[in-house]
Amino acid sequence: MFDPKKLKDIDPGTDINDLDGKRLRYLQRALSWMTYPISKVDGLIGPNTRNAHAEFKMDIGEGCPEIVSKKSRRIAIERVAETQNILEMDVSSKKATRKAIAVLCRHMGIGLKPQIAYVWATAQWETAHIFEPVKEAFWLSENWRKRNLRYYPYYGRGYVQLTWKRNYQNYEDVLAENLVGNPDLALDKRIALFVLAHGFKLGTFTGRRIEQYININNTDFRNARRCINGLDRWSDIMKIAEDYLKDM
Repeated sequence: MFDPKKLKDIDPGTDINDLDGKRLRYLQRALSWMTYPISKVDGLIGPNTRNAHAEFKMDIGEGCPEIVSKKSRRIAIERVAETQNILEMDVSSKKATRKAIAVLCRHMGIGLKPQIAYVWATAQWETAHIFEPVKEAFWLSENWRKRNLRYYPYYGRGYVQLTWKRNYQNYEDVLAENLVGNPDLALDKRIALFVLAHGFKLGTFTGRRIEQYININNTDFRNARRCINGLDRWSDIMKIAEDYLKDM
């Protein structure tokens, strides 16, 4: 996984416009881990990276939106490391997995009870109720997947079904893991946990963020499904989310 200490390669006082591709990718990864929307990790400076970095600097109470300071570098390292610590939480049971998901969701800024209930419901549905990272149609053979899934070998894997090469590439770039070369890495519980919460927060699956549908003013369990897969089986997932919410 991405080592946030690589940010120490960026000297305090450096303008992000002057960073080479390698160091800019380090910064872009850190910003994405902290859930600032950079679009993609590509080592190229553009408006998304500038805006994400400026938002981060504003959030920590600093001016000079394009300057990497000693403080901003330290905070970024600490926040990424904190996320990685959460990814090491126990997920050996359904209850423990739900706890880890809730902790990570809160950490990523989607901590309202209805939001967590919906993420739980999605993970439950997408894993056929077992709350473990699974392969798409895991009850069938690899040969079946090869014959029937047009996006093979980039078929669904994880707590939420990560599909298509572009999505594997996106998370390879963010996580610094060889997901394109080895798609089964998406079954790693740390990676699966990150993808689930991060994807809901930033809308990386469909361009739709959970906060668009579930926020302090609205709880739309129907259209929240658009964050993952249109309105496919929305009513089934809504019922699971409603049941969770009743017990929270």
